[in-house]
Amino acid sequence: MSNIQNDELSAALGRLAIANKKLLFQNQEKEKRAAELVLANKELAFQNNEKEKRAAELVIINEELHDALMNTVRVAMVLSEMRDPYTAGHERRVAEIAVAICIDLGFDKNRQEGMRVAGYLHDVGKIKVPAEILSKPGKLTENEYNLIKEHAQSGYEVLNRVSFPWPIAEVALQHHERMDGSGYPQQLKGDSILIEARIMAVADTVEAMSSHRPYRAGLGIEKALAEIEQGRGTAYDMNVVDVCLKLFREKGFEIPD
Repeated sequence: MSNIQNDELSAALGRLAIANKKLLFQNQEKEKRAAELVLANKELAFQNNEKEKRAAELVIINEELHDALMNTVRVAMVLSEMRDPYTAGHERRVAEIAVAICIDLGFDKNRQEGMRVAGYLHDVGKIKVPAEILSKPGKLTENEYNLIKEHAQSGYEVLNRVSFPWPIAEVALQHHERMDGSGYPQQLKGDSILIEARIMAVADTVEAMSSHRPYRAGLGIEKALAEIEQGRGTAYDMNVVDVCLKLFREKGFEIPD
């Protein structure tokens, strides 16, 4: 082999050696990077596990807070009923009627729950009305009736201090408003009345007329339905009345005991 060939061979071997070193270095870097990725994946998996654990803890906390809220709402309802024992169960029954109506109107689960809470608390303002007026068997005087009418504003003032995720205070304030402006306390009309309050107005009327009161015996469901039917579009929201009538007359809904 000539010297020239030896030189070329040596040069080729040198280049091959350099290429091998570069390849070895690259492989080492890849292995290092792969190891880093393994560690990163482990860290990411750990973080995800921690996030899942935290999410599960938050679910439990939210459930506990929800239970605490509902228990507090029930306590407030019971206290209201103790103030007016002659209408015990009114708030709960109104709530069930209201929820049944809002289901047919397409309210989601969250709004349904809001309606239930609003039903439980819509008359909480009566706690400021003297008990002897609430339980009076005879006809109320004008002054006595005006005192009872104040329960809507009183309820709002109490409930507005609580940060509910639903318009509970507003429903308490507006559930005696009427579509033609003849209600109280603000004489609101039409769509200026919250839909939740319009539902509560119908549910409240149906339950109150059907049930016994200190000043009269219960009038029965048919007279109650005739009342909201007569007031359809004037006193009460037309769609709400139609849904309520259908619930009782076609779907067999009954006021719970």
